Amino acid sequence: MRRQLIQPYIFVVGIALTLSSCFNEPNYSSTPAIDYKGIFKYTIEAGKGVGKGKRDSVVITIGFKDGDGNIGNSIPLPKADSAQYASNGGWGSYRIRTFRLNNKVYEERALAVNNSLFIPDLTKGKPKGAIEGSLDFNQIFQYGSSFRLYPTKFQVEIRDRTLNVSNIVETDTISIPWPL
Repeated sequence: MRRQLIQPYIFVVGIALTLSSCFNEPNYSSTPAIDYKGIFKYTIEAGKGVGKGKRDSVVITIGFKDGDGNIGNSIPLPKADSAQYASNGGWGSYRIRTFRLNNKVYEERALAVNNSLFIPDLTKGKPKGAIEGSLDFNQIFQYGSSFRLYPTKFQVEIRDRTLNVSNIVETDTISIPWPL
């Protein structure tokens, strides 16, 4: 009789120990690490939405891991944070570099829209700790009155609030409109 009473308790304790071992916090570096997930382009026809002209929307998806969870910033950016980024390379919490194929060579094309880009605070109001997930970055390329489609690829890197810089990932090549 006594054995029958003890067995359910042992079973419950065994399940609890098994489940608690499944939820260990990952041990990631405090320097963010990213990996390339994909790139997607879709065309927005003329007359639809703001701007009204035909344009391509390019979405770049990356995965990230960060050991201390300090990716992203409060938006609008506090002046102290803005000064910190400006004095350390002049770019925000992520950088997208654009490369266009020209005469069989990829040449960097600096785009004004990419000068200062920021990720919203991903852990606002949450306890400090390791985080991982995906980020989507969107860019718009207008079809002008005179354009040509060029093969284009992108390089992406991020940095956290303590200015730890991730690795750089490169996207696949897609064709987007460039003014002539």
